[in-house]
Amino acid sequence: MSHNIMFQGTGSTVGKSILTAALCRILNDDGVSVAPFKSQNMALNSFVTKDGKEMGRAQVVQAEAARVEPHVAMNPILLKPTSDVGSQVILNGKIHKNMTASEYFSLKKTFKEEIMNAYHQLEETYDVIVIEGAGSPAEINLRENDVVNMGMADMVDAPVILIGDIDKGGVFASIYGTVMLLEPEERKRIKGYIINKFRGDVNILQPGIDMFYEKLQLPCLGVIPYEPLKIDDEDSVTERFDRQEEAAIIIGVIRLPYMSNFTDFTVFELEDDVTVRYIKDEKDFQGIDLLVIPGSKSTIKDMAYLHNSAMKEGIYRAHRRQVPIIGICGGYQMLGDTIEDEKGVETAMSSINGLGLLHMATHMEEIKQTTQVKGRLLTTSPFGADHQHLLVGGYEIHMGKTELLDGCEPFIQLEDGRCDGAISERKDVMGTYLHGIFDNDEWRNLILNDIREKKGLEKRTDVDFAKEKDMEYDKLAKLVREHMDMDAIKEIIYK
Repeated sequence: MSHNIMFQGTGSTVGKSILTAALCRILNDDGVSVAPFKSQNMALNSFVTKDGKEMGRAQVVQAEAARVEPHVAMNPILLKPTSDVGSQVILNGKIHKNMTASEYFSLKKTFKEEIMNAYHQLEETYDVIVIEGAGSPAEINLRENDVVNMGMADMVDAPVILIGDIDKGGVFASIYGTVMLLEPEERKRIKGYIINKFRGDVNILQPGIDMFYEKLQLPCLGVIPYEPLKIDDEDSVTERFDRQEEAAIIIGVIRLPYMSNFTDFTVFELEDDVTVRYIKDEKDFQGIDLLVIPGSKSTIKDMAYLHNSAMKEGIYRAHRRQVPIIGICGGYQMLGDTIEDEKGVETAMSSINGLGLLHMATHMEEIKQTTQVKGRLLTTSPFGADHQHLLVGGYEIHMGKTELLDGCEPFIQLEDGRCDGAISERKDVMGTYLHGIFDNDEWRNLILNDIREKKGLEKRTDVDFAKEKDMEYDKLAKLVREHMDMDAIKEIIYK
């Protein structure tokens, strides 16, 4: 039997995912074989493992922090919202079916065996499993058949650390209220709490911690300072969309209602002279140097959104200004002439016109393509240099097949013999199914250095994405180790 510990929170975005990643890195640094686990994740940011399974991006971050290969057992259930009341259910890395929230809730107990099978796989390999909950354990309407918070803790007999976000305000009330709404047996599992995202002098906070202990005899195991980190977010509840920083180079990303895998753009945050601007209205197009249409979990709905908003005309104006445009996955499909969905894979709408910037047609299919791929670029670059034969890699997550028509050439020759993507005759519009394509240092440098040259900036090639990402995990671990009672945490783990 391996040891375990579980982070639960007073609500969403309090820092469960990032503190799970931090503890994974700290334990690995201390020579412990450790893996993350989250039984059920709801997010549009996902990843494809080496064996072609789909899992939540947060557990990939945590696996990377633990210095282990991401495996779908770390996230056996992934819910990808397709509407306000329904999701595509990914079970053990493959599509199970689309379900409404009520349907999934009624069937949730049937997934317990799958969850435990996944957990036992990790137990056989790792010494410690760091478990992440979801949302709050105090959602009393969801307590029945819970498989992700206290229900999960009970299934694997895990001690629980509760996390509260002081940046939101009311941290003591949220922790106290959460504990009081739990059943007595559930309260016994909580071994302490952590205050996250603290700004200021901790000495001023200490009297509150002391008074709180008189009301609820739980130790404070850490006060973690607020620190912006260049690490992937779990889902669309992120501060990234509202950041207002400006830099010499501005990359505009269309903020689609069903945008998925905005993790494709995390790498740009490591470039000191680059900012990513998530475009919400017409004025946001001003001054952009590159326009990206991102992935989408509901391509046809997002295409309808573009048609019915000022965003479409903003895209066309950027094109007329000769701003290069790149589409990723669903964004690639939107660049074409038409998107057909005769089988109702995504929506009851059988077809919709695309943006018409690439001469191609996409047909939705019921079988999802999930695979990691590598390939070589086939065509000369729109970015001021010949990039033909440049090696790139990434991963595919899509349910459509795209047919290139006259005047449109493929973009990448994949190692498995297929071609991917398309590029226009003018070489100023291109698309690909490859998520993570900007993580390829040589390709990203080619794009950015062409923009730098046009703007009279010095060319650079100093960002090694894999190395910089690992340094962010080290920075996170150092921050948390310094402000969390690691002796107490280890005592809880090895109870």
